Amino acid sequence: MIYRDLKSEVLRLAKAFKVVALMGPRQSGKTTLCKMAFPDYYYFNLENPHIVQEVAQNPIDFLKKYGEKGVIFDEAQRYPELFPFIQVVADENPDFRFVMTGSSNFLLMEKITQSLAGRIALLTLLPFSLTELADFSGSTTDTLLFRGGFPAAWNENFLPQDVHANYYNTYIERDVRQLINIKDLSKFQIFIRLCAGRIGTEFNAQSLSNEIGVSYHTINDWLSVLEASYVIFRLPPFFENIGKRLIKTPKIYFCDTGLVCFLLGIETPEQLTTHPLRGAIFENYVMLEFLKNRYNAGKSNNLFFYRDKSQREIDIVQQFGYQYRAYEIKSATAFHSDFFNNLKYLKNLLGDRLLSTKVIYDGNNELNIDENGTVNFRNIKLLE
Repeated sequence: MIYRDLKSEVLRLAKAFKVVALMGPRQSGKTTLCKMAFPDYYYFNLENPHIVQEVAQNPIDFLKKYGEKGVIFDEAQRYPELFPFIQVVADENPDFRFVMTGSSNFLLMEKITQSLAGRIALLTLLPFSLTELADFSGSTTDTLLFRGGFPAAWNENFLPQDVHANYYNTYIERDVRQLINIKDLSKFQIFIRLCAGRIGTEFNAQSLSNEIGVSYHTINDWLSVLEASYVIFRLPPFFENIGKRLIKTPKIYFCDTGLVCFLLGIETPEQLTTHPLRGAIFENYVMLEFLKNRYNAGKSNNLFFYRDKSQREIDIVQQFGYQYRAYEIKSATAFHSDFFNNLKYLKNLLGDRLLSTKVIYDGNNELNIDENGTVNFRNIKLLE
């Protein structure tokens, strides 16, 4: 059993809040973590229609019957009608505790904000981080990128490509169908593969619309569904003006690089080694590590990218109040001094408000040059 870094935060918040909701991609380990953290709680999977039927007959009595010992409701978005009843029972019984998991942010968040605001702690669990994969630290970089972070992809009984194919066919297409009416599934399949080919680039809905033959609004709807289902995430651009951050074009990344490899038709780590998108996949992996470290500490996403009119680009600008840290991501194993060029430019722009600048790359030599430094991507946790 691999220890999950988020466990301590789950336990801490469960003492302060009557309800804890753990959200994230399907098969990322939410159920296992909840059972590990709360071994004495009753467990109910709301994807089971028989369980839903039992709960629906008399929700209040059901919650009172099990709530004192504690209850885990898995895939809670399948029966959001339960949330108002949880509110009532939790308010009447201060010692009762409820834990929920969900893999659809749209369906879950809408009902939570209506029924459980102020009573619930929200956490996000993404697939395994590098620190959680410590037992596999000897794996090559290409193996890490190819397998990604889904627990099943590190199970010796499964081939990673089978895990990702099953994940796509079983969960992504099913969830998408439930969230939005897709008239032509083949066009959506083309869309998600084109997205995989555009990781680390600014999302251009109009270009995809023209290429696939669907409307601009349909492209944006599909992107929103993938984001709500924890398949992709958007990285907003850095601007001092918050309004500009919200309206300018974001970059897109996937929540698992193993899934990206599947969508791109990469079947082995060796094929990845020479693939033209290896650099983008490496960047995606590093970006995920920052995001996982934030989420596993119970913190929100504070990542942006920088690009100006002169096309100067910096992969990560991390915000800490009115101060920042900046990072360039390079998949190279050899260091080049020009890796620092854009970081130096941003340092001149932000001055003392830029606390540090680092190049994250695939090399083993970690250097400190003037105010800049390099770090191997496996040590990202040390940067927090």
